[in-house]
Amino acid sequence: MLSDFHTHTTFCDGENTPEEIVLYAIDNGFASIGFSGHGYTSFDLRYCMKDKAAYISEINRLKKKYKNKIQVYTGVEEDAFSPVNRSDFDYIIGSSHYFLDGETYYPIDSSYDYFKKCLELFKYDIITLSETYYSAFCDYILKRKPDIVGHFDVITKFDMIDTPRFLSNPEYLKIADKYMTEAVKSDVIFEVNTGAIARGLRTTPYPHENLLYLLKKHNGKLILSSDSHRLDTLTFNFDETKKFLRDIGFEYVYTIYDNEFKKDYL
Repeated sequence: MLSDFHTHTTFCDGENTPEEIVLYAIDNGFASIGFSGHGYTSFDLRYCMKDKAAYISEINRLKKKYKNKIQVYTGVEEDAFSPVNRSDFDYIIGSSHYFLDGETYYPIDSSYDYFKKCLELFKYDIITLSETYYSAFCDYILKRKPDIVGHFDVITKFDMIDTPRFLSNPEYLKIADKYMTEAVKSDVIFEVNTGAIARGLRTTPYPHENLLYLLKKHNGKLILSSDSHRLDTLTFNFDETKKFLRDIGFEYVYTIYDNEFKKDYL
């Protein structure tokens, strides 16, 4: 069942309108499509939605206009430091994009330059950085229980384009494993996010392979997503990622259809 639920539009930092995305999805045989604009973050206005009401109104209009051709869902990608009103949306992707130091928020994944600022903040101590990031994110996941957890190990986003700091570090991998083991207890769905592959930053999706094996061991739930910001990256690398997941041992992922999460066999 072709679908994608981590998509960004011109309401935040995406390049296409919601209607352009819906029409593309219809033309390419999607069963359903979900929108996940960045929830409002008062401490960083560069990427988030400024007009939630207009966003919801537009998605609702598209739901009605194309109801006989595709199922459309109103989601949001909320940041762990800025929860939204859950009742406004069909589903929530819970992601962590920042470190909080005192009263200052440091974006971890928006660009390599900002990432370097985070490294400097932690004096290039990868272990303390990882503990700080995952402990806060895991605490949010366990308390908030978002429907979907977004790019769990996004702190590794730039690991393949510069000095490897995380994925080849056994101490980092122990920390990531520890917090994934805790987070999976929340019984939420973890996205397998191909966005960094589309951007040429990684060759494999989030979460890293060792975390996916851990999720398989603990019967963790998965959903495929592209974290798309333009039309040509919708469902990017999904066929290859499905094979990757089958090789690990997964038999199905989840999708949203008829207003509920359903198994979609690989």
